[in-house]
Amino acid sequence: MITSIRIGFIVVCLLVVTAVLLPFQLIGLAFDLKMRRYIPRLWHRTACFLLGIRIHVHGHLQHRRPLMLASNHVSWKDILVLGAIADVVFIAKSEVAKWPIFGTLAKLQKTIFVVREEKRRTGDQINEIAARMTAGEIVVLFPEGTTSDGNRLLEVKSSLFGAAAAAVPHTPHGVVYVQPVSIAYTRVHGMAMGRFHRPLAAWPGDIELLPHLMGVLKEGALDVDVAFGETVDFRTGDNRKHLSQAVTAQLRRMLVRHLRQREYDAD
Repeated sequence: MITSIRIGFIVVCLLVVTAVLLPFQLIGLAFDLKMRRYIPRLWHRTACFLLGIRIHVHGHLQHRRPLMLASNHVSWKDILVLGAIADVVFIAKSEVAKWPIFGTLAKLQKTIFVVREEKRRTGDQINEIAARMTAGEIVVLFPEGTTSDGNRLLEVKSSLFGAAAAAVPHTPHGVVYVQPVSIAYTRVHGMAMGRFHRPLAAWPGDIELLPHLMGVLKEGALDVDVAFGETVDFRTGDNRKHLSQAVTAQLRRMLVRHLRQREYDAD
């Protein structure tokens, strides 16, 4: 009974906050006003608070622009977490646009949707990403291309860094800053997260969205460690594979560090 009341309270609060912020965001989108960039951060912060997602930030967001954040991908909650920390725009596969609720929210945040299967559109998509970065927006890339189980880093696809290479010629100083960001879900109700609670953190994609969402709503107490790594300067003539290797090394190192701390706390 108490759980049902809590879930109802969260849903009502999110609907109220959405109703208040939505008109301003629609105006911002219609006239491409800067407020369209920071209104989503208010919504994400509120959503994290209501869901009980406690964010622990390590390191600092790079202040130089144009900036691309390269992050490991565990769940849809990554969007809320990163969106609560900074004014960012995400790169997502085109299927996300059709998802109930999340698809609408993604469109309201002006997410960049890419169609990976259609190579003839790759150039246009990369150019859009590059244009958004050169306009000062922080673009978030999940270079694994899919979600993991949260306990390891999948293979990073160097081709997805094509947007950084495309943006370089359009930047004032001929450089794009790429900053690795690791996301590690470490605790539930203050206790180190074990195997039993892993499904709360990760959403591999073969699990139905609604049951997973209900599980998160019922628990209501997740801790996530977000670590910002050292920025990699990507310039004209630099190799995307070298960029991918540098980002991968940092992501794996930061992720392992915080997951090991979780295992240490569990002992």
